[in-house]
Amino acid sequence: MQTFDDIKALQNTLAAWRREGHRIALVPTMGNLHEGHLRLVDAARQHADRVVATVFVNPLQFGPDEDLDRYPRTLSEDQRLLAGRGCDLLFAPGVDTLYPEGQSSLTRVFVPRVSEGLCGAHRPGHFDGVATVVSLLFNLTRPDVACFGEKDFQQLAVIRKLVRDQHMPIEIIGVPIARDHDGLALSSRNRYLDEEARAQASLLYQCLVDSAQRLEQGDNSEQVLAKGLQQLQQAGFRPEYLALCDATTLCPISTWHPGAVLLAAARLGNTRLIDNLVWAS
Repeated sequence: MQTFDDIKALQNTLAAWRREGHRIALVPTMGNLHEGHLRLVDAARQHADRVVATVFVNPLQFGPDEDLDRYPRTLSEDQRLLAGRGCDLLFAPGVDTLYPEGQSSLTRVFVPRVSEGLCGAHRPGHFDGVATVVSLLFNLTRPDVACFGEKDFQQLAVIRKLVRDQHMPIEIIGVPIARDHDGLALSSRNRYLDEEARAQASLLYQCLVDSAQRLEQGDNSEQVLAKGLQQLQQAGFRPEYLALCDATTLCPISTWHPGAVLLAAARLGNTRLIDNLVWAS
């Protein structure tokens, strides 16, 4: 696996691959990789000849009181894991490389509607930062396909709309959530959980499963969501939302059916957890 932090070296290598007729897949990450990220690499290999991963802790998507400074940075271990999974190239630029004129005057990308509720309401500007850096990485790498995890479901919806609206010739692949033995969705931020909180954390997924079962039985959706929020509070969470939405638009809906998704975000101690459950019948 080659590793670059320089844009010119990255683009020269990608141009050579294109001349050879290779199909290129992109896996954007913020590093501190786990099995969920590596499954994105596996999916990318199924859809392309060459796989490019990026590791970049993007300051644009962190709020002023969030964990930018303490977000885990584990580049050497990330390189080892990616190479072991068959990644061909890692692009790991510094902030000055991607934003050479600074962040305050940078052109930003805003994706309306799908970015504005749910996590977007609780993390103002977050998805503008995501859309901006993903658009930039798409421009730099010009992939044929890009893989994103379904755990960050709203992010995936934002990126799909970005690609549709801008007519980008990129196939977006959503990769199912990787879960721990007790159902907890794998996340780089799980390492913030102490032993007690880690034991509680899987109850977020259980709440989604319980809520989906009630909806399948025909229970009123407002009552189901209210009971789910109460369930989370009783388990020690500070819930931000539990919502039933259309999986494409993320608009609220009232029935559990194909094309529906349950989404939740809650804080456990100082750690913010998100999860979702998509209609699978």
